[in-house]
Amino acid sequence: MQKILIMKLISYQFFFLVTFQYLELIMKEDNSSLPFRNSSLRLEERVEDLLNRLTLEEKFKISSGRLMWFTKKIKRLGIDSFAMFDGPHGVRPDYKGERPCTYFPSAICRAATWNPQLSEEFGIAIAEEVRELGAHMILAPGINIQRTPMCGRTFEYQTEDPYLNKILAVSVVKGVQSQRIAACVKHFVCNNQETNRFTYSAEVGERALQEIYLPAFKATVKEAEAWSFMSCYNKVNGVYGSEHINLIRQTLMSKWGFRGFVVSDWNATVYASTEGCVNAGLSLEMPIANVYKVKKMLKAFEEGKFNIDDLNDNVRRLLRVMFLVGCFDSQDSLPKGSRNTPKHQALARKIAQEGIVLLKNENELLPLNITRIKKIAILGPNAKLKTSVGGGSSTNFPPYEITALQGIKERCKDKIEIIDSSIDPDISILFVGLNHEENMDAEDTDKTSFKLPSDQIQLIKDTVKQNTNTIVVLISGSPISMEGWIDEIPVLIEAWYAGMEGGRAIADVLFGDVNPSGKLPITFPKKLSDSPAHKSDKTYPGDENVLYNEGIFVGYRHFEYNNIKPLFPFGYGLSYTTFTYDKLQMNNTRVSDDEIIRVSFELENTGNREGAEVVQLYIHDVESSLPRPPKELKGFKKIFLKPKQKETIIFELNSEDLAFFNEELNDWVVENGTFKILIGSSSEDIRLEIEFKYIN
Repeated sequence: MQKILIMKLISYQFFFLVTFQYLELIMKEDNSSLPFRNSSLRLEERVEDLLNRLTLEEKFKISSGRLMWFTKKIKRLGIDSFAMFDGPHGVRPDYKGERPCTYFPSAICRAATWNPQLSEEFGIAIAEEVRELGAHMILAPGINIQRTPMCGRTFEYQTEDPYLNKILAVSVVKGVQSQRIAACVKHFVCNNQETNRFTYSAEVGERALQEIYLPAFKATVKEAEAWSFMSCYNKVNGVYGSEHINLIRQTLMSKWGFRGFVVSDWNATVYASTEGCVNAGLSLEMPIANVYKVKKMLKAFEEGKFNIDDLNDNVRRLLRVMFLVGCFDSQDSLPKGSRNTPKHQALARKIAQEGIVLLKNENELLPLNITRIKKIAILGPNAKLKTSVGGGSSTNFPPYEITALQGIKERCKDKIEIIDSSIDPDISILFVGLNHEENMDAEDTDKTSFKLPSDQIQLIKDTVKQNTNTIVVLISGSPISMEGWIDEIPVLIEAWYAGMEGGRAIADVLFGDVNPSGKLPITFPKKLSDSPAHKSDKTYPGDENVLYNEGIFVGYRHFEYNNIKPLFPFGYGLSYTTFTYDKLQMNNTRVSDDEIIRVSFELENTGNREGAEVVQLYIHDVESSLPRPPKELKGFKKIFLKPKQKETIIFELNSEDLAFFNEELNDWVVENGTFKILIGSSSEDIRLEIEFKYIN
């Protein structure tokens, strides 16, 4: 009897299992035939169809993250997780390095190339790696303005200048999204320090927001149609970034026309409210629910603290991006992914080569002649430093990383003896700088010293005493003080965190296989007090409030306006060749509102090596009614020329390039009067200038 009962029970279990599997199959078939699955329909039709099929609880559910990198699944409709990975310098899909990815140079190094094409290629490459890993979004680029050299994430951001920032940011976003991978532009906005980042309020004026901190974010929407933004940890004028209605709902969405979704920085909503985030336009809270728990959302909704229209708009935005990246399309219809390819590794090396900046080269000690040198000493703690690990969200786990020592040994193999002693070498190369440790170049911590560690400073002094032919190479991601040693050394190179091929790129520059063409995307002050954010403790690091009292005078704008001589100016970088600027012309010296301003000049490589020059165009408003910087970057081009080759360079400007933001009018203004166009090799090194009158 017992045996018969057991057999019946097994039969019933089998029946229910088969029935369940059959019903599941039917459901999947039904899902596959639903309109939102039909790729031939218009995007918005598919979005609305899926949105209308979600229950209220499912809308709450999809608004918060699962685990570290995923949205929650909606199994009833066959909606799988939307996946997103760090990071800004290469994809980081896990914390153990089980799926290695290409480690590209840091953002400040990429910005030092002043080459938008490389930024676009970088965007394409990281998108290909995201696609190969089966994810849908890369949490990059980071485009916060470099307000202070003490910020722990200066290396992770691009520049102090809003114009350079927007050109490079647009290039990255276009590259990423060309592969139907979403770029997540971060951190919106004024996340310019790590100290107290969860709690401080950036107290910043509207003019500074409009002219300095918002332009790159705006451009990624207007010019690249960015699919996602990440809200910042900090407050802006007293309101947390994740619930800032003015910045998100009114500015980003209504004024700029942003169609994508906003995701919180990880745990950035810890002090926020449910209704505040929903009403502001936050679509997705990551990585775990704090304010977007289903019960919290339901309670707030039932109490009338937010309405169904705002909730639907938030969910609609997330769904729209899920369609844009192909979550509901056939895999065969999507771009193919690839990871750790020779092409990606070559690109990493190319960015490093063009991003390395030659800051000093007395007596033309560089490039090194490999046929005339017998012995080189490689010294300093950063010679063997691997820079991929650490730094927070920018951590990478590449399949390999070529250190500076490895790169030089490889280049000098069987030709030059490499030693680790400063006794009697022909050349001493000293690798010093910072790393991704607490209180250096790392997320969640700012630098505690503007100087190099004292032992490194002493090593520089001791080495140059023993050998006057000493080359100092900085492996770092932010400006440092060079007081007490810069005048004693003949050669200085800023190599940044140069990625997995960094050691080879450094060797390429040292031995002249590559002519350095990098230019500083940030001003190097002589001393910290010269920096605009460091006038008092209230302007940095602040406490509950950080006062942006410098207003629009950030970076070189501040140094120029206050006649402060920096250690190395914005846009500065040396070459192994020379360039001359000549024959400046302008189409009209009297310009009206709707006219295109066309400027041309001739650039010639007057040296005996091929090389690249970054020509920079600045505007000076001579007669402004409000204080303006003496120079504002409004154009640049990177030009590659062979020896004795000439090229005519043309810039085109319009009235927007002449405008400033008037807070009283709450609008951009171009005033009648005299303007100067200044063209040169850096913000200090102006070679040509011309005046014109603007008449509206």
